[in-house]
Amino acid sequence: MNLRRNLIEMGKTPAIGIDLGTTYSCVGVWQNGRVEIIANDQGNRTTPSYVAYTAEDRLIGDAAKGQAAANPSNTVFDAKRLIGRKFSDPIVTAERKLWPFKVLDGGDGKPKIEVEWKGEKHQFLPEEVSAAVLQKMKATAEGFLGQPVKEAVITVPAYFNDSQRQATKDAGAIAGLNVLRIINEPTAAALAYGLDRMGSSKGEKNVLIFDCGGGTHDLSVLTLDDGVFEVKSTAGDTHLGKPLVSAY
Repeated sequence: MNLRRNLIEMGKTPAIGIDLGTTYSCVGVWQNGRVEIIANDQGNRTTPSYVAYTAEDRLIGDAAKGQAAANPSNTVFDAKRLIGRKFSDPIVTAERKLWPFKVLDGGDGKPKIEVEWKGEKHQFLPEEVSAAVLQKMKATAEGFLGQPVKEAVITVPAYFNDSQRQATKDAGAIAGLNVLRIINEPTAAALAYGLDRMGSSKGEKNVLIFDCGGGTHDLSVLTLDDGVFEVKSTAGDTHLGKPLVSAY
């Protein structure tokens, strides 16, 4: 059974697909033989992966990004760069110098993000911040479908290790989702373009996936054989994304 059919048949109620991105996220559902990318409450099909904490409320998505300049130390983004990593990770050490919000050692080796919310200091794990974005995606899908959503497939970079994948799955659980599967982003891209339906009579094929995202750039080489994908190699630049491209 190929991956596309397997995902469709996993549940009777609609399972959603979520691209939990570094800078933007989106959600889709399989309907009428195709994937429908769902617009959020602002009419946009992508939602900023931002969570802001204010004196009165917690804001997610467009509302959070819109007030970031006025509330930089309590507006969290790039949680995907932290998720599943240790505080001592060199990447965390380098990244935390660039963010306007505080990233601290949580005491168990995990990084925690400190913000002021409703007049008090709070510390959140990266997966808790990502869970807020996933909750926004879940609510967006529920508004479109008119029914509760309990199951989801979430994409992650092919280079994510087991810890990062598990932390992403944990974020889904915090958001109230049963994560059916964590899928590599290049595999999801290949599925989106129907590459799994290429004729199998010609044998194994090599596929190059070029993914220039909002915050990162990834290249992956996949093999396709009888509808089954395998990631053979992946490379890229975690800071070569839309902002850097736009600057030039």
